[in-house]
Amino acid sequence: MTSKIDQAFGLNAQALKLYGQRAETLAANMANADTPGYKARDIDFKSVLQGAMGAGDSAMMRSDARHISPDIDLVTGAARLMYRIPLQPSADGNSVDVQTEQAQFTQNAMRHQASFTFLDGTIKNLISAIRGE
Repeated sequence: MTSKIDQAFGLNAQALKLYGQRAETLAANMANADTPGYKARDIDFKSVLQGAMGAGDSAMMRSDARHISPDIDLVTGAARLMYRIPLQPSADGNSVDVQTEQAQFTQNAMRHQASFTFLDGTIKNLISAIRGE
């Protein structure tokens, strides 16, 4: 039964989880903008979502769905964080560019809202089908 629900919701449910994790990561980056030596991190959303779809053009292909995914942490189930390459590194070793982080955060929030809207529409359609409307 779970697989039928997963099929009905598509990737939007998984995307919402990833957008939430990415929002936390970007917020942590902005909070540490003045911390010496702090390295900005981010999630490679595209590769994680492709891994969730079971397809991908990544260099590490899996021959079996039960093999370890390189993009997901097995302990927490969260997407693995990668370090962001700074556009202009600072003298104190901090790699956070607040303007970049704000732009990424805004873009992430808009995509989160779009996925939520699609998921909401799917749920409404399923409820209508169940009621026979």
